[in-house]
Amino acid sequence: MNTYQTTEVARIIGVHPNTVRLYEQLHLIPLAKRKENGYRIFTDFHIEQFRLARTALKVEILQNGLRKKAMNIIKVSATGNFDEAIKLTDEYLSQLQREKNNAEQAIQIVNELINGESSPNQILLKRKEVSEFLGVTMDTLRNWELNGLLCVKRKANGYRVYSNDDIKRLRIIKALRCANYSLSSILRMLNALSVNPDINIKSVIGMPEENEDIITACDKLLLSLDDASKNARFMKATLINMKKSF
Repeated sequence: MNTYQTTEVARIIGVHPNTVRLYEQLHLIPLAKRKENGYRIFTDFHIEQFRLARTALKVEILQNGLRKKAMNIIKVSATGNFDEAIKLTDEYLSQLQREKNNAEQAIQIVNELINGESSPNQILLKRKEVSEFLGVTMDTLRNWELNGLLCVKRKANGYRVYSNDDIKRLRIIKALRCANYSLSSILRMLNALSVNPDINIKSVIGMPEENEDIITACDKLLLSLDDASKNARFMKATLINMKKSF
């Protein structure tokens, strides 16, 4: 088996030598043996493990413990327990698919809500009543309003009152938030709908504008889940090869 120094590993992987040491400290690669002079000795196992870790962490998806699951796969593989790491990767792939299904279903729900018939009877509900009706907290409603997702009218006495259209909008927001779409992507979609009710929701919600200040994986949820799934399949293939080689 080939051996490498820290700087050689860094050059092969394309990272700073300090990153190699950090990955070792975080147990994302096995602890390296040392020469008498204290220099670390890395092997082909370290190189492949490093590539596995870089692939696993390439797409940062935080919801529902996915990031933690990816980290766990890396750490288990670093111990040489490839069978367990492969099993964890299969579970990770299954959860990614469930998240993707949820994201797709949320868009379908939104389409149905938008295309559904409006209630002819106008209702006016207070925030507490809306909270109970939708099954969300009052703090959540405040947060959505503060982030510009909804602008609620007030009575003369200052109390907010929610109309049919407000309730419909809130149901849309709730469906998308439950599927882990970001507030910024939801706001982008709602703004686009106000201009063109027939717009393709899936394309708008998943394609941030280049001039947006902050673009996260959650803004591009479906694309990120697809990328993470591709990476996970590559991870599984890598783990199978590592099991044969090491």
